[in-house]
Amino acid sequence: MRSRRRLRFRVTLSFALFGLALSVLFAVSAMYVRSKVENQLVTSALQNDVDQAVEKVHAHPDRPVSSELLQAWMKSERTLYKMPLAWQHLKSGVHDIHEVGDDGKVHHYKLAVQRKYGIIGFIRYDVTRDELGKRQLLIALIGAVLLFSALSWMFGRWLSGRVMRPVTDLAARLRGFRKQGKAEPLAPHFADDEVGELAVALDEYAARLTALVERDREFNSDVSHELRTPLAVIASTTELLQSSPDLTDKLRERLKRIERASRQATEMIEALLLLSRAERRGPTFGEITDAAKSAADVVESQRPQLRGKPIEFNVKVMHPLKVDAPASVLAVVLTNLIGNAVKYTQEGEVTVCVLDDRIVVEDTGPGIDAEQAEKLFQRGVRGDGAGGSGAGLGLAIVRRLCDLYGWGISLAPREDVRGAVAVLQFPPAR
Repeated sequence: MRSRRRLRFRVTLSFALFGLALSVLFAVSAMYVRSKVENQLVTSALQNDVDQAVEKVHAHPDRPVSSELLQAWMKSERTLYKMPLAWQHLKSGVHDIHEVGDDGKVHHYKLAVQRKYGIIGFIRYDVTRDELGKRQLLIALIGAVLLFSALSWMFGRWLSGRVMRPVTDLAARLRGFRKQGKAEPLAPHFADDEVGELAVALDEYAARLTALVERDREFNSDVSHELRTPLAVIASTTELLQSSPDLTDKLRERLKRIERASRQATEMIEALLLLSRAERRGPTFGEITDAAKSAADVVESQRPQLRGKPIEFNVKVMHPLKVDAPASVLAVVLTNLIGNAVKYTQEGEVTVCVLDDRIVVEDTGPGIDAEQAEKLFQRGVRGDGAGGSGAGLGLAIVRRLCDLYGWGISLAPREDVRGAVAVLQFPPAR
């Protein structure tokens, strides 16, 4: 799992850990070197001292024995019994002795023994004080490690702040662009270094992306605008033809189908124009639409799509619902949802239920895979089922409109019977 910590924190932590490891390594090395050197020095000094003492006693038996260290004893084989029993059988060399003193505490000694010329020399060196010094040195080293670690953390924090300041400034400017909705050149604000190169790359990418989005919006706007004129001609011509008294019922029904298709195309164009404008300036509110009426109109416009299939249309208004959005927007969304239900259902029923905060569209078609439902809202993805033809753009447009107005949209398989259910969820009234 990747760490989600800030980059500055990771730099500071790395610097602090490096300082801590270096301090601990220095402390351990200092303790080891002190112990090693001290042990060698004490051992060598004790051995040299006892050797010199034995030589002096051998050369001048009448002179008193003296040691440059602490305590020294020179005994012969006859007087060896006066020494502690544990010492009497020790061989020449330096030995570590632990004894309980008169104060009840355990004392640590180094005892140098030399057997030569019939003389047994003993020199005892109390290392208890040295052990106390070692503990004091250890405490001092621990304090130094903690101090150096704290200094490493503070220095690392300061240094990381200096190092990361250009990156932080770049991120702050990008966040500001996201809030303002427009991008300004980044490269002039940064030096000619790695961050500057990143700013130049971001400027180039933003310029290409902005140009691409603008071309797409202009194309949608221009095409939608140009299509309104021929559709208006079709609608007016259809209206004039319907007023003719000598039309047969069959021709009149066909003219009504043309009129409904023209109105549906006009609503789609209006929704696309609104979407193109709103994605620049925001959604349009203030126009209240009756959801039940809009659903009923869409159902009527979709009846010719049944084409003789044994499907029953049901519109259930459980609660009056007013939507704060243009009627064309809601009509486009419902046309896609209800139209898909009709397209994929071969027999059974399509039910549109209007509730107090949502519209539910249910069908008895082949159903959908729950894991693939969300992918159907992607551009170019279409359903696989009976009559599953099309470019896969309808639901993508629905998702863009719903995101624009803050509506929720979802597709799922029905739990009780075969089929699918689409839920259009509206936010609380403004």
